[in-house]
Amino acid sequence: MSGKKNLTAKNMIVVRDLYKSFGKNHVLQGVNLEVRRGEDMVVIGGSGTGKSVLIKCIIGLIKPDDGAIYIDGEDITLYNEKKLNEMRKDFGMLFQFGALFDSMTVWENVGFGLKQHANLKDDEIREIATQKLNLVGLNGINDLMPSELSGGMKKRVGLARAIAMAPEILLYDEPTTGLDPIMADVINELIIQLREKLKVTSIAITHDMVSAYKIGDRIAMLYNGKIIEVGTPDEIRNSKSEIVQQFILGRSEGPITREQKK
Repeated sequence: MSGKKNLTAKNMIVVRDLYKSFGKNHVLQGVNLEVRRGEDMVVIGGSGTGKSVLIKCIIGLIKPDDGAIYIDGEDITLYNEKKLNEMRKDFGMLFQFGALFDSMTVWENVGFGLKQHANLKDDEIREIATQKLNLVGLNGINDLMPSELSGGMKKRVGLARAIAMAPEILLYDEPTTGLDPIMADVINELIIQLREKLKVTSIAITHDMVSAYKIGDRIAMLYNGKIIEVGTPDEIRNSKSEIVQQFILGRSEGPITREQKK
């Protein structure tokens, strides 16, 4: 068996030497990351470090300049648009601000992917949407419009839509942004429950360390276009890296004092 096969057998997602620039802005500069089957990997890093670019590359929305992305053993950077569209059916994604369609009801939003890709009648789509909404703790809101929902409810509707097509991989883009601490914890609990119930592989990107510690099996730090450290929440919390400590403690760059390390 080749080294590549060994590498991808235990991992659902393998990112190898990934580069992406926009003009003179070198966002990803050799990213390497392995995500095991069934785990929740959290990628942390400051604003503008390339976290969103990374997951958009993984789902095939952005084409990298160089490198490889193996999804279940296949390098998707070699796919044409038709194969990428087919592959995306195995993904669900929760966007940062929900990204619901204002002109559609809640159940139509949840069933949007099914309407586009599955040969199902509207009443069948509505039934699946209702099931997914129940999974995220929302009952009786099928016919409401997004404008009638709170921020937390919009996030949960976005989650229901992300799981509507029974994906193997879930991607979360800043899942707790804009939420109060109580609702953020509700979303964190839902992410954990969905992983356990649906047996999915997940990548979440966030700068919220409370969320990262709670939902992550492992945490990866993205800095200057590269993953500089990967570890369990405890390993990251006790990292010897000054860069990691500055981020997780919310300190500006500069020498870390003995008091800050305590």
